Amino acid sequence: MKPVPSKIGWLSAAALVVANMIGTGVFTSLGFQVVDIKHTWSLLLLWGIGGLVALTGAFSYAELGALYKRSGGEYDFLTRLYHPLAGYLSGWISLTVGFAAPVGLAAMAMGTYLEPATGLSGQWVAIGAVVATALMHSWDLRQSSRFQDILTLLKALLILGIIVLGLALPPAGEYLDFSEGWGIELAMPAYAVALIFVTYSYTGWNAAAYIVEEIRQPAINLPKALVRGTLAVTVLYVLLQLVFLRHTPLHLLEGQVDVGHIYAVQLLGEGGGRAVSLLIAFFLLSSISAMAWVGPRVSLSMARDYPFWHFLRQQNRQGIPVRAVWFQAGISLVLILTGTFEQVLVYCGFILQLSSALTVLGSFRIRQRQQELPYRSPFHPLFPLLFTAISLWILAYALVNNPQESLLGLGNLLLGYLTWHWGRRLR
Repeated sequence: MKPVPSKIGWLSAAALVVANMIGTGVFTSLGFQVVDIKHTWSLLLLWGIGGLVALTGAFSYAELGALYKRSGGEYDFLTRLYHPLAGYLSGWISLTVGFAAPVGLAAMAMGTYLEPATGLSGQWVAIGAVVATALMHSWDLRQSSRFQDILTLLKALLILGIIVLGLALPPAGEYLDFSEGWGIELAMPAYAVALIFVTYSYTGWNAAAYIVEEIRQPAINLPKALVRGTLAVTVLYVLLQLVFLRHTPLHLLEGQVDVGHIYAVQLLGEGGGRAVSLLIAFFLLSSISAMAWVGPRVSLSMARDYPFWHFLRQQNRQGIPVRAVWFQAGISLVLILTGTFEQVLVYCGFILQLSSALTVLGSFRIRQRQQELPYRSPFHPLFPLLFTAISLWILAYALVNNPQESLLGLGNLLLGYLTWHWGRRLR
């Protein structure tokens, strides 16, 4: 008899959600938000809304994952809900943007944090980080796992330390602004664009849906993992932004990527700021490593299903999809060399939000088909309607205020369609 594959419970799956969610955005995007948004209530609500959007999406993904019980996330969901083309395009997004862009963003942020502390060129640091992690994940799975475990532990300790210090130590001035008039900022176009930064920061709330087949009793444990993991990260994110705002004047943050460094200098001085920058850089290396590990597995699944991508199927003796690892690394390097941090973030956030919104709408499709659901999201149709409404609001304002990056995202989908068309001729 073949051994029964081991499976994980909700706690391990929730840990995966947390590890994937906590990444680049939480230490970088506040600087872009405070350019136009000044009130503390508005800024904290921004991160609260981001958590609410992620939570409403998590309930819908839990429904779909518990019903279909197959790993793959949107790639599998959209194929079943709509058409193989929809699934292919979501896989295309994962292949070209979903993992490569976050790797590029984390590497760019890492370079920004290390440049003042080391004097090294930020762009060359970013390139070196992508190449080094690709090498690390090209050899042995055990080595990759050990490397990732150590980095994730350091990440958790760093975040908790930053929050505790920020709440325990008194600020140098009164930087929080809880005055009236903050509600006006919620109607500004800039607020919707800022939500792109925030929703990108919450990317990863659906991580457990990619490994449904490896979770015990998914109808019970998948919802627990997605919902509880998302709630935990929401609390951490709001607290992090609170301590950043509590100790740092807004004019020092405006337009800056290295928010954590600026905060640490205010709190601990130049020496402490350099030390924290180094720690955050290693924290960002954890994000790069996580995406460099997981992303090529999605590419491998696509390569097995579609002849057009067969060249990515090659694996080494340890079962590592080496070509997929370096294909993803190559896209990340192109993004680092050709775009600014903000451009890449908006481009990535726009197209990922579009894919998630289409998936969440699938909760209406399965009810139209009168399928028996092992797990039902509470308050249906409130949660999917809320997720879709906020997503459309974000996408519309992004098209108006950032047309270049948004159109690049739509152009990416068009290119994906062309590869679908060419791929069908190969069959």
